[in-house]
Amino acid sequence: MEDIKKFIKENFYRIKENIEKACQKAGIDSGKIKILGASKKQSVEKIKIVYELGIKLFGENYVQEAEKKIKELKDFSIEWHFIGRLQTNKVKKALKLFSLIETLDRIELAKTIQKYAKKLDLVVPVFIEVNIGEELTKAGILPDKLEEFIQEVKNFDRIKIKGLMCLPPYKENPEEARPYFIKMRNLFEKLKPYMNEDFTELSMGTTNDYVVAIEEGATIIRIGEALFGKRE
Repeated sequence: MEDIKKFIKENFYRIKENIEKACQKAGIDSGKIKILGASKKQSVEKIKIVYELGIKLFGENYVQEAEKKIKELKDFSIEWHFIGRLQTNKVKKALKLFSLIETLDRIELAKTIQKYAKKLDLVVPVFIEVNIGEELTKAGILPDKLEEFIQEVKNFDRIKIKGLMCLPPYKENPEEARPYFIKMRNLFEKLKPYMNEDFTELSMGTTNDYVVAIEEGATIIRIGEALFGKRE
């Protein structure tokens, strides 16, 4: 266990250093960047180690897997985000477990969230997932359909749009992801004047490309294996 602790600690400080450099380069305050520990297939023990290093935000991809972990970690003041593709039949459970859904990507899902949020007397914070690379294999709203989609979602009084999220096409060289992050930031800035003051978050950048994402305006970066090590 001590080895794992040491390994995760080294990862954490390396990531913090990279964030600091990216923020200096972009002229932004590094204190405004949130690290989300993408803890899919990572153990509760590893999550505890990461938590003790100061990360309080974690994201899970599967409702069933998350349910067990959230139960085990109920005494820790963790903010849990859902970051996978949410099936409508898992919505009711997800709303009880997560404080934010990062992957709202279709009206059918919005309707289901609205329905259960009403029953549970909740207002559900969400990010809209954007398919920024317009990839056929990926979920998300296409950039040219985003404004229209947001107008529809605004009709649901139990959903609060707090930001945008994307997963650009994977590039070995993170510099090649930069145009997608720039496009995301431009979409975000264009929408901002028409949204309420809660619309503040841009969740983009993962293990491979988070430095570039920060330079282009990310407020939340989702870090998995670079922090925790290999999945179990």
